[in-house]
Amino acid sequence: MHAFDVLGDPVRRRILELLADGERAAGDVAGAVRGEFGISQPAVSQHLRVLRESGFTQVRAEGTRRLYAVAPERFREVDAWLDHFRRFWDQRLDALGTELARGRHHARRETDDE
Repeated sequence: MHAFDVLGDPVRRRILELLADGERAAGDVAGAVRGEFGISQPAVSQHLRVLRESGFTQVRAEGTRRLYAVAPERFREVDAWLDHFRRFWDQRLDALGTELARGRHHARRETDDE
């Protein structure tokens, strides 16, 4: 499955957001996602499986619990692909930074003139 097919699903994006804060038990993830999206536990398990099989998460067993965490390597691949397009927003962000600096400079000059 292509990375953006995986990331295109809002449930899977939310799971990754939860895991970005650190490792979490599958049951904790399921509880949070079920509450937010109103989906069943088996549906959450399917999303976790897709994330695991596509390389976005890793899982380890701790007794009877399954602990999920973000697998950073796949995100590096996505970032490398996005790098081709950064120039489209980097220039705009640089221009925004320049305009903000001008505004601050102008505001300081007006304050000094008072």
